[in-house]
Amino acid sequence: MNNPYKKLFQLLDRRERFQFGALALMSVISGLLEAAGAAAILPFLQVIANPELLRENDIFAFLYRLGGFATDLSFLVALGSVLLAVALLNIGFKALTTYAVSRFSVMRAFSISTTMMRGYLFQPYSWFLYRNSSNISKVVLGEVDGMVRNSMLPAMSLLATVATVTSITVLLFVMEPGVAIGAVILLGGSYMITYTITRRKLLTIGQRRFQANSQRFRIAQEATGGIKDIKILGLEDTVDRRFRRQAYRMANMQARGLVIQQMPRYGLEAFAYGGMILLILALLIRSEGDIRDMLPTLGLVAVAGSRLFPALQSLFSTFSSLRMGQSTLDNVINDLAEIRRHQGSSKPTAISNDVTPLGLRDALTIRNVSFRFEQAEQDTLHDISMTIPANSVIGLVGGTGAGKSTLVDLILGLLDANRGQVLADGVPITNENRRSWQRSIGYVPQQIFLADDTVAANIAFGQDATELDMEAVIRAAQVAELHDFVTKELPDGYETRVGERGIRLSGGQRQRIGIARALYHNPDILILDEATSALDNLTEAAVMEAVHNLGGKKTIILIAHRLTTVESCDTIYLLEKGRMKASGNYVDLVHKSFDFRRMAGIQ
Repeated sequence: MNNPYKKLFQLLDRRERFQFGALALMSVISGLLEAAGAAAILPFLQVIANPELLRENDIFAFLYRLGGFATDLSFLVALGSVLLAVALLNIGFKALTTYAVSRFSVMRAFSISTTMMRGYLFQPYSWFLYRNSSNISKVVLGEVDGMVRNSMLPAMSLLATVATVTSITVLLFVMEPGVAIGAVILLGGSYMITYTITRRKLLTIGQRRFQANSQRFRIAQEATGGIKDIKILGLEDTVDRRFRRQAYRMANMQARGLVIQQMPRYGLEAFAYGGMILLILALLIRSEGDIRDMLPTLGLVAVAGSRLFPALQSLFSTFSSLRMGQSTLDNVINDLAEIRRHQGSSKPTAISNDVTPLGLRDALTIRNVSFRFEQAEQDTLHDISMTIPANSVIGLVGGTGAGKSTLVDLILGLLDANRGQVLADGVPITNENRRSWQRSIGYVPQQIFLADDTVAANIAFGQDATELDMEAVIRAAQVAELHDFVTKELPDGYETRVGERGIRLSGGQRQRIGIARALYHNPDILILDEATSALDNLTEAAVMEAVHNLGGKKTIILIAHRLTTVESCDTIYLLEKGRMKASGNYVDLVHKSFDFRRMAGIQ
């Protein structure tokens, strides 16, 4: 098995590693105390079997005189009280160790999951283009907890178990070598053979459980995201079967793993029971039937066995759990390593609401920009150049795949150009000023994300309730032609909850909330990526009139499918297959561009 401790240390910082070491020491001490408790029973049983030892044995005689005991019974009561105190101390220390180990492990689930979530959030936008969101959810919400349950907790309990098994075995070797050899061969050998046979199977079970869980998360996320299509197409049973199949695979793998973990126990209980009977008979023969001679040894073996057998079973279960959890542990480590690698190559900017917007006073310049996606063979944008004067209204048009949205992502600072620059008032947009630049932009995407929260909270997205500026919310809603609908038709006005992803609203209403959100912070630049495509003609006309009224006050960039949306723009840029084909106002393009006339339906 790969070293689980080396792997786990990759997930811990320096302070957590120190805590891990301290808890490991506590676990070892707990295991040693377990063995000490078993050893402490021997003198008590020896005195019970032969009270003459109180006078014949130098140590017993010294303790007898030191305590000033009047009778043998009083000494036995005192000795029994000491044993009880040792047992209580052992139990108390074990309880403390269990609490400390459990809390440390569970809190590592908190720290690792939050570290990974923060790491995901700080990844560049391009990183998410090649990741399945269900896998991110699975790791943060499920696999980290599974890693703690199947790797971290077992790894920490392993130390205490090894200390217990080793100490008790050494004790038996000292007191009863024959019994110790028999226990090692019978119990230890049986567990070792069983683990050797099942270790590869356990790894396979863990891998299949991991794969089934990944599919389970993916299907569940797709089902909730595409519930409308599922309903329309009548695919409820199909999706249910797909989910049920993966859920069954996962449950089946978990059940098989648990069976393997518990499998040796029942067979070896019979061996242990038979072995105890044989031991009693052997001791009777050796002591020639004198029960007093065999009582201390029998008592020691019984107590040691009561601790050794569960410890061996725990040892086997721990190794099995570590083996099954290897895929989960490796996945968490790999994801965390990838996060750190991206952070090292591209230092994230800090998130802060106090960032001063960079603003735009002169012009936004796109200078010889080319861009290619990471896994693409050709450039998506080829040597694009344009100058957008501040407070102007420009349109980006072109067919599907022309590169309009990619160009906007570059302007937004979500993607970095492979060649060329994006400049605001002559200042290149870099990682150092990216956050300030983005605070200058209001963006309305094609698909509006809405949280299961109130209308006001969705307009002021990301703001705490205590920081929400209601005047700004209403002002933005009025520009987006949303205010009358909210105040007159929604039962609780701006406090009405919109449902998950805004499911209780129409497409046009969701779109208008998105526009209001973009205007909430009163940005210098407003970008609408086909943001009015879900609106009816009357609402679109009203919204676009409001948007164009902002011309002269804000820089507005419109991506449009319907050319009527950009008809009043100061400048329209026509893109085709990632290249700039033509630019000018609407009338100019109608006269000089055949492609534009075709888009406009003009022959």
